[in-house]
This record gives sequence, structure tokens and C-alpha cells, in this order.
Amino acid sequence: MVRRVTLDDIIGLERYETIREAFRRRIIELKQHRRIGVGESITFVFENFDTVLFQIQEMMRAERIGDLDRVREEIDVYNELIPERGELSATLLIELQDSNRIRDELPKFYGIDRTTWIEFDGARVAAVFEGGRAREDKVSAVQYLRFPLGAAVPRFLAASDVKLVIDHPNYRATQSLPEETRRSLGEDLRE
Repeated sequence: MVRRVTLDDIIGLERYETIREAFRRRIIELKQHRRIGVGESITFVFENFDTVLFQIQEMMRAERIGDLDRVREEIDVYNELIPERGELSATLLIELQDSNRIRDELPKFYGIDRTTWIEFDGARVAAVFEGGRAREDKVSAVQYLRFPLGAAVPRFLAASDVKLVIDHPNYRATQSLPEETRRSLGEDLRE
């Protein structure tokens, strides 16, 4: 069973302030192995229970959310980022350097949802993007996606090379995952 964030996992605002720095340092260290640049403008951040719990806590802190119904709403929204058994989940960030050109450049990434996959041991698993985040004239700089590995999990875990691949007409890049990243993702897949 995949572990989801529940109300029991949430720390109240006052107490969170007392542990925030230590929690934040732990998540930064965790994300070092889960954040992968692919080319010059795209970064993947692989999500799990800990990264999602941190995002919820930080959202509650930033918006001073104390009402239990609002906390439950945040939990429901962010739990969607936690991968199901046999899959990886990631946030894809399109990071453009020239802020004056973002409006013109982002639409060029339209169709990235059909040209992104993970490759390992002769297998290619296409990314499944969350719908509604792109249309021909507007593309969100933040995309949510999953790699449904399913029966290929053992091959992924045993692979000597795992690559993130984007083969879009306007953006082509490939990046092998470092051993530390594969180890971290493997821990998620073994749970």
C-alpha cells in the first residue's frame, strides 16, 4: 500500500516553526538526488511521501492555514503527486532564463507530453502528464507527470543505465540518472 499524507502526519504551525530548519535541511538533502536537469531548460523533481509532506507544511506556513478543512484540501491536492505502486512521479519545471521571453518561449514546449520518456535496459516508458496544463497557445512552466513502470520495475532496478529523454522538435535532450538518484528512486519502488 502506498503511503499517503494524512491529517495525523501534519504538524501544527507553531510546532512546525520549531522543527522547520531541520526538516527543511533533510528535504534539501533528499532532493539533491531527486532533482535532475535534462538539457538547459528542464528539470525533473521526483516526488515521494517526504517531498509532498514538506510541500504541504510549507504551503500551510506560507498561507497561515490552520482551518482543518483547508488543511484537508491541501492534503488531497498534494497527495496526487505521490506515486502509486510501480510508478515514479515527478514535477517537471521549464526554467527559462530570459523572463522577458517566457510568454513567447513557453508555447514552444507544446507537445512535450508526447515526447518525454524514461529509458532503461531496452525498455522505454512514456511519461503520462496531468491533463489541462497545456494548449497550443499556453503551456504551464510546471507540469506533473508519472512514469508507470508496472511489470518493468525489476528491469528498472537492475538497469546499469537509466535515462530521461525528451525528443520534442523544439527541445531535444537526454540525461542519465546518477547512481544516487537511481538508488533513491529504487527505495520508493521497493516500498
